[in-house]
Amino acid sequence: PTSPPCFPPLCPCRVSSVLNRDVKQFGKQHMFDGSEETCWNSDQGMCQWVTLDFPQPVKVSQLHLQFQGGFSSRLCTLEGCRAGEELVKISELYPQDNHTMQISFATSGRGPSPRFQVEETVLDKLKVTFENSMDFFGRIVVYHLGVLGERL
Repeated sequence: PTSPPCFPPLCPCRVSSVLNRDVKQFGKQHMFDGSEETCWNSDQGMCQWVTLDFPQPVKVSQLHLQFQGGFSSRLCTLEGCRAGEELVKISELYPQDNHTMQISFATSGRGPSPRFQVEETVLDKLKVTFENSMDFFGRIVVYHLGVLGERL
């Protein structure tokens, strides 16, 4: 059984950048507010990222991502670790360039698309790196980021 998403305000979150440093309008908190009208908008640059530090170990089973079309990532690299350890690569995801909610499925299950699967892993920290942005300037726009799993 999966518990509710594990994300801020339950755990600290960091991002690589915010467009024009305008945290009020484009900050990381907007990925988690449930609003269709707000988003995290990175500044320009290669390889944008988001890290989540969970308050307790989590067995991650799904990742939910919603981009703005044209500002998505061709490749998302997921890295994670237990407390006090170094990040290691868990999965590579190849999201679609559109505004729909994209849901990954654990590789131990039967997900609809091998392009968007997450290996079920126990973590204290998760880093999602958005590589190869569809935007010429490298900006990423995320309306929703959710991590589902079992709290251990």
